[in-house]
Amino acid sequence: MIERHRSLGPQSGLESARPPVRAEVDPVRRRMFTGFSFVVLAAGILASAATSAWLPFHYRPDLLFIGPLLAMGFLLAEQLTIDVDVKRVGWTISFTEIPLILGLLTVPFEVVLAANLLAGLGAQVGRRAATHVVYNAGVLCLEIAVPFAVANAVNLALVDVAPAWFGPVVGTLTSPLISCAFALAALHVLGGAMRVSAGVRLAVNTLAVGLLNTSVGLVGYEVSISTPWGWLLVALVAVAVIGLYRAYSGLLREQRDLEALSDVSLSVARSGQTAAHGPSDAVTGGPEVSVSEWEPVAERIREQLNATRVVLRLRLDPSGEVSTLVAGEPLPEMAQQAAPSALRDDPLLQLPGSHVRSFRTLEAPEEVRRALRQRGAYEALVVPLRGASQLLGAVEVHDRVSRWRGFGRADVRLLHTLASHLATAMDNRRLLARLRHDAYHDPLTGLLNRTGFREMAAEELRNGRTAVVLRMDLDVLTTVSEALGYTWGDRMIVAAGRRMRDELGEAPLARLEANSFAVLLLDHSEAQAHEFAQHLREVIGKPYPLDRIVVEAAGVAGYASSAPADGECETDIDTLLQRSDVAVRAARNGEDGVRGYAPAMGQVFLRRFQLVTQFRQALDTGQVEVHYQPKVALPERQVVGAEALVRWSHPEYGRLDPDEFVPLVEATGLVDALTSFVMECALVKIRQWMDRGLRMSVAVNLSVRNLADETFPDRVGEALLRHDIPPELLTFELTESGVMADPERSLPLLRRLHAMGVVLAVDDFGTGYSSLAYLRQLPVDEVKIDKSFVLGMGTDLGDMAVVRSIVELGHSLDLAVVAEGVEDDAARDQLVEMGCDVAQGYLISRPLSEERFEAWLQARTKRGRGARSETVLTLLH
Repeated sequence: MIERHRSLGPQSGLESARPPVRAEVDPVRRRMFTGFSFVVLAAGILASAATSAWLPFHYRPDLLFIGPLLAMGFLLAEQLTIDVDVKRVGWTISFTEIPLILGLLTVPFEVVLAANLLAGLGAQVGRRAATHVVYNAGVLCLEIAVPFAVANAVNLALVDVAPAWFGPVVGTLTSPLISCAFALAALHVLGGAMRVSAGVRLAVNTLAVGLLNTSVGLVGYEVSISTPWGWLLVALVAVAVIGLYRAYSGLLREQRDLEALSDVSLSVARSGQTAAHGPSDAVTGGPEVSVSEWEPVAERIREQLNATRVVLRLRLDPSGEVSTLVAGEPLPEMAQQAAPSALRDDPLLQLPGSHVRSFRTLEAPEEVRRALRQRGAYEALVVPLRGASQLLGAVEVHDRVSRWRGFGRADVRLLHTLASHLATAMDNRRLLARLRHDAYHDPLTGLLNRTGFREMAAEELRNGRTAVVLRMDLDVLTTVSEALGYTWGDRMIVAAGRRMRDELGEAPLARLEANSFAVLLLDHSEAQAHEFAQHLREVIGKPYPLDRIVVEAAGVAGYASSAPADGECETDIDTLLQRSDVAVRAARNGEDGVRGYAPAMGQVFLRRFQLVTQFRQALDTGQVEVHYQPKVALPERQVVGAEALVRWSHPEYGRLDPDEFVPLVEATGLVDALTSFVMECALVKIRQWMDRGLRMSVAVNLSVRNLADETFPDRVGEALLRHDIPPELLTFELTESGVMADPERSLPLLRRLHAMGVVLAVDDFGTGYSSLAYLRQLPVDEVKIDKSFVLGMGTDLGDMAVVRSIVELGHSLDLAVVAEGVEDDAARDQLVEMGCDVAQGYLISRPLSEERFEAWLQARTKRGRGARSETVLTLLH
C-alpha cells in the first residue's frame, strides 16, 4: 500500500496510526487499546518534560510570529495527506517532516511541541476523531521530544565534525520511525499484527520517504537564509508542489472512481446476462427476482468507498417488496428484524429527490440517530435509486474502515454517480424483461403465447419426456363478441384461462390465438389425456357470471401425443400443435366434443398440398399479384415509398390470406421464386416512378431461405443493373429470428447486400427475445417497430414505453425507425413527438393493387419540390 502511494513523490511521511471503527473491534481489544493509549500518553509527557528540562528555553520576540507560522505549517501538513488502510488500522502519509526540521533549526523545543499539538489535535477534533485524543496526543509529543533530544545529542557528539544541520536531519528522521513503531504496536494490540518482514519493509519505506521530506525542508531553509528573497522562491516552489500534488491526487482519485464505475457497470452487465438469459428463463420468469446477482456490485461500492458495510435495498419483485443485500459487516440482529418491507417505513430512507444524504450520529435528529444505532453505524451515506417512473430502491454506505475523517465530497459525488448508473441499469433491465416477457406471453391473459408454449414444450421434448398437447377452443366466444362487444369476449377469455389455470396447477398453459388454448401434459397416456380433456371441457363449459348477466359457454378439445405409434418416430412440438389443431376440427363434428389425433385426419392437409403444388402455376398465370402499402416520412408527410405485399386470388378457394400460403411456400422451397417475382415487380414499379421524376423506394420481404442462397446477392445486383435502378431505392425487410436461425450463413449475405447499397430493415422489431442483443451485429439501416406495440400505444403505457425505447435505441445506433400499424391520428402524433422517422398503416392506406395505388397517389398527394430540387409527393390533409 505504501509503495503504491509513494508514486506521488517526496510529499510524504508517516504519521500516527488511527484506531479502527468501533463496530469492528473486539471489546477486550478495545480495552487493551485504551490502556495502551494511556501508556503512550504517559511516555510522551515524560519524554517532553525531560527534553524541556535538558534544553533551555530562550524567549525571543520573533517567536510570537514564528510560532503561529509553524503551527500553520503543521496544520497544512495535516491537511495535505494521503490515507492508506492496512487491515483495520488507518495510516496517514503527510509532510510533517518539513515543518519539523524547520522548527529544529529555528525555534526552541516548547514552541515546536505546542505548534504540533495545536495543529494535530485541532485537526483531529475538526475531523471528529476526539475519542482517540489520548493515543494521538502521546504520539504527537513523542514525535517532537525524541527528535529534539536526538538532534542535540548528535550535535554535541559531532560538534567539530559535522555541519550544524546534521543533528536536526538525524532527529527529524526519528519522527516517522517513532510513528511507525507505535503504529505497529497499536496494530498488534488490536489483533492485526503484521509479519516481521512486512514491518521491516514498511519502516524502510517510511525512512526513505521521510528522508525526501527532510531534504526538501532543509534545502528550502538553506535557500531562504543564504539567498536574498530566498524565502519568496521557496514559497513559490512550495505552492507549485502543493498544486501539483493536489492535481495529481485528484487525477488519481478520478481514475480510481472511473475504474469503480467501470467495474460496477460490468458487474451489472454480467448479472443482467443471468436474468432471463434464454427463452426458458423469459417464459418462466427466470432468475430476474434474485438479489444475489447484485453482490459484486455492492462489494465493489464498499471497496471503493472503503466502507464497513454497503446495504442495497432493491425492488426486484413485481409485487413491490423490497429485497435487502448486505456487503461487508452483517447488519445487527435488531436491524434485520426491523428491516422495512417498504422504503418509506425507515426514517433513514425517506429520501426526496435523487441526491446523496449524509447522516452522522452526533448531528442527526433523534429518529435518524435511532435508525443508525439499530444498524450499528456512526455515519451513513444514503442515496435513492430512482427510475423513470418510480423509486427502485436505495443504497446505504456505513462508516469508513478506520478512517476517522469520515466520508468526503468526492465520496458523495462518486456514490451519486454510481447510484445513477445502478438506477439506469435497473430501468433498462426492467425494459428488457418486459420485452422478453411480452415476446412469450399473451398480453390479455398473462398466459404463455404460441411462441412461449413452443419453447417450453420443445425443451421438455428435448429432455426425452412424453408429452401430450391438448388444445381447447371456446366455441361461444364469437357469438358473445358479436352480441356484447369484444370487451365482453375478452373478459370471457380471461375467465376461461383463470379456470384452466386453477385446474392445471403448474402444467404449461397457453393462449394460442383468439379463443384457442393449449395445455402441455407430461407423461400422460392418450387415455389419461382423453379423460383430462373431458374434465377440462366441463370446467370451461360452466356458465360465466359477468356483472349482472350469465353467459353460457361450450368448448371443444383435441389432443395429440408425442409417444411413438405404429413405428412412427417421436414428433416435434410444431407437429403436435398441428395435429391437435386437426383434432379440434374433427371434435367439432363429434358427439362428445373431444377427439384425439388419428393419422386419417391428415386429409386436412390436402388443401395445403394443393396450394403448394399450384403455386408455381399461379405465378405464371397472374393469380399472384403484388399490392403496395405506402410509407410516409414524419413529420413532413412525404410519401417516401411503399411495401410490396403479395396476394393470391385462387380460382377455387378465392382470395387467400398470405399467412395461409406464404409459410407453405417457404417450407417447400418455392420462396425463391416468390421473392424473385415480388422483387421484379417492385423494380419495374421503381423504374416507372423514376421515369416520371419520382424517387420512391419499395420494400420487399425476405425469407430465411433467401439468406441460405449464396447466389442471391448476385441475382439482386444483376436485376438492379438490368433496370438501371440505384440500389438505395430497394429495401429488403427481414426478421431477426430468421437471420439468427443460421447467422454464420445469413450474415455474410447481408453484408454483401449492404455493401451493394441495398437498404436492409429489421421487421417486427421488439418481438424476438434476442433482438436487442443481436441488433448491433446486423448490417441494417432501418428497424420496423412491430405493429402490436404501435396498436397498443393508446391504451397501454407499457407499449408506449417500448415504442419510445425502440425509437431511441434505433437513433442511438444511427438507424431509421419505421412504425407499422398506424391506424389513428393519435398514434401518428405520438410517433412524431417521439421522433419516429416513417409511418405505415391503415391511417395512411391499406395495401392496394398497382392500379389502385397509382390512383391513390393521384388523389391523396400533391407534387412539390424537395430540398434537392427533386420531385416529392406530400400527403394531403
